Amino acid sequence: MSTRTIDQVEEQFETFQILNEEGEVVNESEMPDLSDEQLQELMRRMVYTRIWDQRAISLNRQGRLGFYAPTAGQEASQLGSHFALDQQDWILPGYRDIPQIVFHGLPLHQAFLWSRGHFKGSQYEDGLNIVVPQIIIGAQIIQTTGVALGLKRKKKDNIAITYTGDGGASQGDFYEGINFAGAYNAPAVFIVQNNRFAISVPVEKQSAAKTIAQKAVAAGIEGIQVDGMDVLAVYKATLDARKRALAGEGPTLIETLTYRYGAHTMAGDDPTRYRTSEEDDEWAKKDPLIRFRKFLEGKKLWSEEKENEVVEQAKEEIKQAIKDADQTPKQNVTDLLGFMFENPPVNIREQLEEYTAKESK
Repeated sequence: MSTRTIDQVEEQFETFQILNEEGEVVNESEMPDLSDEQLQELMRRMVYTRIWDQRAISLNRQGRLGFYAPTAGQEASQLGSHFALDQQDWILPGYRDIPQIVFHGLPLHQAFLWSRGHFKGSQYEDGLNIVVPQIIIGAQIIQTTGVALGLKRKKKDNIAITYTGDGGASQGDFYEGINFAGAYNAPAVFIVQNNRFAISVPVEKQSAAKTIAQKAVAAGIEGIQVDGMDVLAVYKATLDARKRALAGEGPTLIETLTYRYGAHTMAGDDPTRYRTSEEDDEWAKKDPLIRFRKFLEGKKLWSEEKENEVVEQAKEEIKQAIKDADQTPKQNVTDLLGFMFENPPVNIREQLEEYTAKESK
């Protein structure tokens, strides 16, 4: 009996898709109402982010950038979902979700400073509704529920959205967060970007569930599995989830099936040790940029010339951003100590005095 019940639940979570791998519309009734200019802007952001990713990897290898988690392959999942948001919605990102917060308003040079561990990379201007990227896997899920409940309490017409990977969906914080959000009807959207390997463990070994989306059932919230290489499908699923949240219909768990073409992070991970070249080739055919490019070219909305313009713009802006980051004064020990407490205890005051003296020489 229990096996049949599980099968029946899992059968409900078919992958939502609008564009197939050839850029053809396969779900006309779900096509989002986007203008030609908006479609072009979506493509611009994905191309920009792919160039940014390539440059960031190069900068990391040169020792000019610190911690970095590659994003190539996940552009549709990240930017399609962000495109559905309002500027006053709150984003609680994971460490790979830097593109979303930059397009939400964070200056690119600050993103580079955050990667370097500089405190100014986490000093946001008032009105920028983002939280510093979370390093602890899954911790942002619980925090998102809290932010969403705060918005609800203040009667704000906005949501809180967060991102994690498939590995994050195996954390205790994940279950606690979505359960609490469901129990209190929080206006939240939880996106799990299932890139299949967490760091190196295949998703099939992380959970007996066939989908991550079905885990929403236990929390009593909406759940949907989306083709994460299809930017229109991700956008539409997020837009619908946002509308439900604002209508008082509770949170949504969105699983995006995607793939990271690079390493988990640039901190020593070697994906060739746990992924095959055949699998890489299979997912390369699903590249979100190629798929959306074909769709736009079919509508006469994109060209090689347009793409080259975006590439050159990205290179120039990235060059300027890293220059701005380089020109930011290096942080001192006293900077770090000074931010630890509003009213420092005796031991911190002593260290502040010691290092203030050293740094003044």
